Amino acid sequence: MVLDVEPVQGTLDELGTALSDVTFVVFDLETTGGAPAEDAITEIGAVKVRAGEVLGEFSTLVDPGGPIPPFISVLTGITDAMVVAAPKIDAVLPSFLEFIRGTTLVAHNAGFDTRFVKAACATLGYPPPSNPVVDTVDLARRVLTRDEVPNAKLATLARFFRSPAEPCHRALQDARATVHVLHGLIERAGSFQVHTLEELKSFVRAPTPEQQRKRHLAESVPHAPGVYLFEDDRGEVLYIGKSTNLRNRVRSYFTAGETRPRIREMIGIAERVRHIVCSTALEAEVRELRLIGGAKPRYNRRSRFPEKMLWLKLTSEVFPRLSIVRELKDDGATYLGPFTSARLADDARIALHEAVPLRQCTQPVSLRTRRAACVLHEMGRCGAPCAGKQSPEEYAVHVENARRAMTLDASSVFSAVAARMERLSVEQRYEEASVDRDRLASFVRTAARMQRLSSITRIPELVAASPAFGGGWDVHVVRYGRLAAAGVLQKGVHPTPFVASLKTAAEVVLPGPGPVHAASAEETECILRWLESPGVRLVEVDGEWSLPAGGAARHKARIDLAYRHLERRDRREGRPLG
Repeated sequence: MVLDVEPVQGTLDELGTALSDVTFVVFDLETTGGAPAEDAITEIGAVKVRAGEVLGEFSTLVDPGGPIPPFISVLTGITDAMVVAAPKIDAVLPSFLEFIRGTTLVAHNAGFDTRFVKAACATLGYPPPSNPVVDTVDLARRVLTRDEVPNAKLATLARFFRSPAEPCHRALQDARATVHVLHGLIERAGSFQVHTLEELKSFVRAPTPEQQRKRHLAESVPHAPGVYLFEDDRGEVLYIGKSTNLRNRVRSYFTAGETRPRIREMIGIAERVRHIVCSTALEAEVRELRLIGGAKPRYNRRSRFPEKMLWLKLTSEVFPRLSIVRELKDDGATYLGPFTSARLADDARIALHEAVPLRQCTQPVSLRTRRAACVLHEMGRCGAPCAGKQSPEEYAVHVENARRAMTLDASSVFSAVAARMERLSVEQRYEEASVDRDRLASFVRTAARMQRLSSITRIPELVAASPAFGGGWDVHVVRYGRLAAAGVLQKGVHPTPFVASLKTAAEVVLPGPGPVHAASAEETECILRWLESPGVRLVEVDGEWSLPAGGAARHKARIDLAYRHLERRDRREGRPLG
């Protein structure tokens, strides 16, 4: 017997949850820093929406249980006085968990905010929320192009989608802005036939047809440490990278895990992958930097122009001054750097001028120079050597103080700028205080970096080794901060002749002017990171490897603590799209 059965169209429930039926809770947090294990939530803002309609809002300040660092208050505008009467997280969290029950969570750079919520749940004994999560940063990277928006920051996307709520780094207002961004992104995703929550989640991570079609490019790449180069059909290098396992890393570019729009664009152009096998992981990292600096591939975003670094120079003349330069010269001058931009170099110069009354004029000044003193002399910011009011010996005291601050001890600069920031904060001139904060950070961070780099760039030769995978040792010869040779000492081989042979074959490196002269700052920092990693053993050191006891590193720790919240906000707002 044959039965006639009419076809039945599947329901939306069978296909998935329609986006119009999904209840989203778009939320944002403000915190005292970027580490959930150490920092605390200071504000929660959330908006519940379904089918474009706002169903409710949740907003509260949270007492973090301790003082908010002054630098954080300048960054966020949330002060101790604002949270003193606010509930603590143990009173807020149950209400928030109830507000998000049965919904899909949405946040801009959701990983950060959800980590803080999970950390609070763990501390207070609540199970972590198991809600589905949508990250508007990831979604923006998938549906928007570099021609439309330059980056995936919340403020950029809010402007692009004409959100009436402007992000201002307060939780509820930022959540409201994210709601409008979410709706705009969902509308865009509809053009890709994304209509359900399940389709939305898989769409963000789906590989493109070009990624699937070009998987064969990884077939000839070996399982070894080294450098890989993506090239187009004309042999132009598009992108350079490094890995301890070349095959696995290159394969990852053709999977759903690679979501960066610029890299997916690069995959569409690439026609081959060339590889260079290296002896050690450190050699691969250094070779990558050198190749990027030479080829300047258009899809690499870092390390392409090491020659464009800037330096703050304390000139060598009768009455030295601070000058921003690109070239290190063997002229007896003192240098601070490198800086990645003229703005950062000028920030450091202004911070140093706050502590040391060096002349700021650019005209040459000699013992015979006589001209009218400028307004800085009237303000007590300069001794006016140009007007004959200060002898070379008197001026030399300030020069030595500046040189010491640049190379040995940044305490005078830190104290002077911090005192000015405190005065401005008392007067509620927070924007001016934040400008001074950035200037101080530029000086202290660069001084700490330079002192760290100088500790090794002054050593003629250093040989060190670390345990190699599978036995033996990775051995490196470093000369004046530059990697001169790399090799693997096999297990059971006597080290003395091996090291002697490696040194003989190593690159000849000559000393030069300035604190970083034989290699790029990034290369020397790679070497320092390896030297400071667990298991590394010093074999030979020709010289002394040390840092100044009163160096800038101790002040840098305080600066970094203050900036952790700002960097967290940058991550929340999203990295560049292209």
